[in-house]
Amino acid sequence: MKTVLITGANRSIGFETVRQLLQQGYYVYLGCRDKQKGQLAVDQLHAEGLKQVEPIEIDVDNIDSIKSARNTLGQKIKTLDVLINNAGISGGSPQHGYDTEINVFKQVFETNFFGVIEVTQAFIDLLKQSPAPRIVNVTSGLGSLTLQNDPGWKHYHVKPASYVASKAALNAYTTVMAYNLRDTAFKINAVDPCYTATDFNNHSGPGTVPDAAARVVKAATLGADGPSGLFFSDDNAPETGISPW
Repeated sequence: MKTVLITGANRSIGFETVRQLLQQGYYVYLGCRDKQKGQLAVDQLHAEGLKQVEPIEIDVDNIDSIKSARNTLGQKIKTLDVLINNAGISGGSPQHGYDTEINVFKQVFETNFFGVIEVTQAFIDLLKQSPAPRIVNVTSGLGSLTLQNDPGWKHYHVKPASYVASKAALNAYTTVMAYNLRDTAFKINAVDPCYTATDFNNHSGPGTVPDAAARVVKAATLGADGPSGLFFSDDNAPETGISPW
């Protein structure tokens, strides 16, 4: 049975991603900063008949929490097949590059960028034991620098400074990791769940949570012939699904 760790998974797109992976037969470790909230999420899935899931406390902003989660998981499994770096924050609004406080930038980067690196580095040894390891970095279509500089793009005027910068940095890290592990069985990709109605955006997005989660699941379950080092976004590129960086 393949194993998955997903951060920020107790609600919204993360939670639905867990549900869909369970339905495909994976064993999922549902990562959550608050273990009680994680347990409530697991209890709900158990009530739905989805039993192959358990909570794991992990705060991606806290290296001690990450190390503790790694130690906990290492006592349970010797191989991790999929890591989904899903936890993220927006930093609030408005966010202008000229007056947004530096602490906002630091906080957003801590979660959206540095946290991803620390989690990935903490679990890379378990991933290397898998015959088909997958890493999915949940990004945003707003992280495309090409489109952010295109006045004709439909989201051209949406520019929350710290959030855009953090996701662009995450995309860059994804390309580097994919290159570093290009001669292995790893598949490492960035996935935009697309503009989805969630608490993250006050339910303003037109997309549905199940559709958003399905995009993440698709990248997490790529076969041996699947691509690595790509930026998937049905929103940015509806015809091909491959967004420009």
